[in-house]
Amino acid sequence: MNEPIPFQALDLPTPILQALEEKGYGYPTRVQAEAIGPLMDWKDVIAKAPTGTGKTFAFGIPMIAHIEPTVEELQGLILAPTRELALQIGDELRGLLTHYDNIRVAVLYGGQKLEPQFKQLKRNPQIVVATPGRLMDHFKRRTLRLDKVRTVILDEADRMLDMGFFKDVTGIVQKTVNRRNLGLFSATMSQEVMTVSWMFQRDEVEITVPAAAESRPDIEQYSVTVPALEKVNALRWILYLGGFGRTIVFCNTKVMCQRLSDELRRVGVPADCLHGDIPQSQREKTMQTFRKGELPVLIATDVASRGIDVDDVDCVVNYDVPQENEYYIHRIGRTGRAQKRGVSYTVIGSFPEQAKLDEIAKYCHFTIQPVAITETGFVPVERKQAAPVSRRRR
Repeated sequence: MNEPIPFQALDLPTPILQALEEKGYGYPTRVQAEAIGPLMDWKDVIAKAPTGTGKTFAFGIPMIAHIEPTVEELQGLILAPTRELALQIGDELRGLLTHYDNIRVAVLYGGQKLEPQFKQLKRNPQIVVATPGRLMDHFKRRTLRLDKVRTVILDEADRMLDMGFFKDVTGIVQKTVNRRNLGLFSATMSQEVMTVSWMFQRDEVEITVPAAAESRPDIEQYSVTVPALEKVNALRWILYLGGFGRTIVFCNTKVMCQRLSDELRRVGVPADCLHGDIPQSQREKTMQTFRKGELPVLIATDVASRGIDVDDVDCVVNYDVPQENEYYIHRIGRTGRAQKRGVSYTVIGSFPEQAKLDEIAKYCHFTIQPVAITETGFVPVERKQAAPVSRRRR
C-alpha cells in the first residue's frame, strides 16, 4: 500500500498550507489526493466519492490556488443543490482563506431577499457559491457576469440534476465561455451526470473512491426495538446514555420532525428542527447554533440530509426508518467523518420498519447490531429467527 502524501507535497500556495495546518489537516483524503493535482493542472474531473470524504477541499483548494486576487472579477463558480450545502461550502472556503486578504466569496441561494446578495456582488467576489435557480436569477438581472469564470464545479451533481436543475445547470455552464475546466463531484454517477460530462468535459480525469477501507466512515450501527408509543422515550434514553455533544435525529415527515422537536423541548431536552416549512432565516440561525455546539440535538428531514455538513457530529438517530435505502447511507454519513468514529441508532416501532431495516442492511452490506436499553447502558440482543414455513403438501 502506498504511503500517504502530505499536503505539503502537492505544491500548494503557502497561505492554504497555513490554513490546513491550523485546522489540523496534515494529509489529504483519497478524493483530495486524486483530484487536487488534475484540477491544479486545469483538467476536467469527474469524481464519484461517498459522503463525508472531503470533496469540498478537493475542489476548493485548487480553485483558491487559481484565483488572481488583484483581478476583481468572478473567476470560480460552485453550484450546489441546496441552500444549506451552499452556505456550508462558503464557510469551508472562507476557512481556507484565513491568510488571504483580498479574495472574496459570495453565497447566493433562493429563499433569501435579493438585497443582501446584491451587496455581496457589489464587493466583486472572485468566487461564487450558488444554487442554480438563484444564480440564473442574478444572471438575468445582470448583477453578475459569467464570461470571466475559469473554473466551474458541480457539487452533489447527482442530487442537483435529480432535483430538476438540468436545464439551469447546462445553461449556466454554456454561459461560462472562457471556462478552462469543469469538475463534477457526486456520490453516485446517474445518467444525468454522465450526460453533463459528455456535453461539456474533454479528456476528463475519472476518480472513483469506493465506500471501503479508509473512505468508509467508521460508524457503529445499532437498532432499538420498542412499542410504537415508546419511541420518544427510547430516543430520550439514547441521548441520556450516550452523552453526545452533537446529535442529528432524522424523521420521514415535516410533521413528525416538528412534533418531535416540540416534545423534546417540553421535557427539557435542548432541540430544534430543520425542514422545508421553516423560514430560511430561522434555518440558517439553527444551523449556525448547531455548528457552534450550542445546540446538542438537531432534528431534520431527508431534504436537509445532504445540506448538513458538520465534521464532528457524534451520533445520528433514525427516529423513523428511512423510506429509501440510499437515504440511510446519507443519514448516517453525517457522523464518522474526518477519520472520527461515529455511532448511529435506528428506533424500530413496528414489524414493517424492522423488515425495511433488514432490507437496508442487506443492500448496503452493513452490520446493524440490535440492542436493548437498560438504565445502565445498551445491552446487545439476538434477533429471534422466524420459524421455518412447512412446504409439506396437505
